[in-house]
Amino acid sequence: MISPSATTEVRALRRIGDAAPHSAFTDLVRHADAWFCAFRQGRSHLSDDGVLRVLTSPDARSWRTAAVLDRPGADLRDPRFVARSDGRLQLLAAAATGTPKRFRTVASVSDDGHRWNDLRPVGEADVWVWQATWQGDVMYGVGYATREPRFVRLYRSEDGFDLRPVVPTLFSDGYPNESGLVFEPDGTATCLLRRDGGTATAQLGRARPPYREWTWTDLGVRVGGPALHRLPDGTLVAGVRLHDGQVRTAICVVDVARGRLRELVALPSGGDCSYPGLAWHDDLLHVSYYSSHEGRSCVYLAEVGLGPRPL
Repeated sequence: MISPSATTEVRALRRIGDAAPHSAFTDLVRHADAWFCAFRQGRSHLSDDGVLRVLTSPDARSWRTAAVLDRPGADLRDPRFVARSDGRLQLLAAAATGTPKRFRTVASVSDDGHRWNDLRPVGEADVWVWQATWQGDVMYGVGYATREPRFVRLYRSEDGFDLRPVVPTLFSDGYPNESGLVFEPDGTATCLLRRDGGTATAQLGRARPPYREWTWTDLGVRVGGPALHRLPDGTLVAGVRLHDGQVRTAICVVDVARGRLRELVALPSGGDCSYPGLAWHDDLLHVSYYSSHEGRSCVYLAEVGLGPRPL
């Protein structure tokens, strides 16, 4: 449990990925008693040479390369870890090809985080499965359309590869796209959804099994690169890019009852930034993210102590 006397603060910050001209779009996981951080490396934010680098660490302090995944002729983007029900680790990403760009979700699986299977296409063309998580023996993922018409779609899979639509149109207003997805112990699903059209305000969706009927709440704030994580005490926290004034990467608490985000702490960041990965370990929230506040876009690892979270 989190100590009520603790103070919300960044306890430690390390730059762990800076070898490329542009390092970005991170995720973070603990697997087999080790840390793994995945991110994209390329010439720039939108260059066509993106590869996925996976770093590993025994202590979240010293990091080394575990693997580099590439796909000839494709820009690989936004890697997302999925802790599988069979104990293996899965990685989802998008392969962007052609002009104009077409996007296809690709996936790989590893036993140890070092040796990965060849990336293989999953899901549907032009629907980017940006986030997925297992609930029991079934994986659920939220994908967004990368071409018109714009929508997000809920998928389920019993093997992590054969993705079948559960809700063909989960949400469609205001160009919905990136998302965070978590499940409560009672099976309730929560989705934090980015939008870039209309008011561009984020949406919070909730559903009970079998996840065909969703209720949505407008959070009234614009976010980017959302990540959701459920803490041991049941608190939902989000890592997002906030746009209200100075652009920054922030950790927020999600008030489901009131339908709002409350910022807890802003991480050292600015400019081209965000896309965090969240993991809870040893009473600290570990956050991978990228930022250009020191010049080039680099990957950082923050250890955040979370104190009282008034709503």
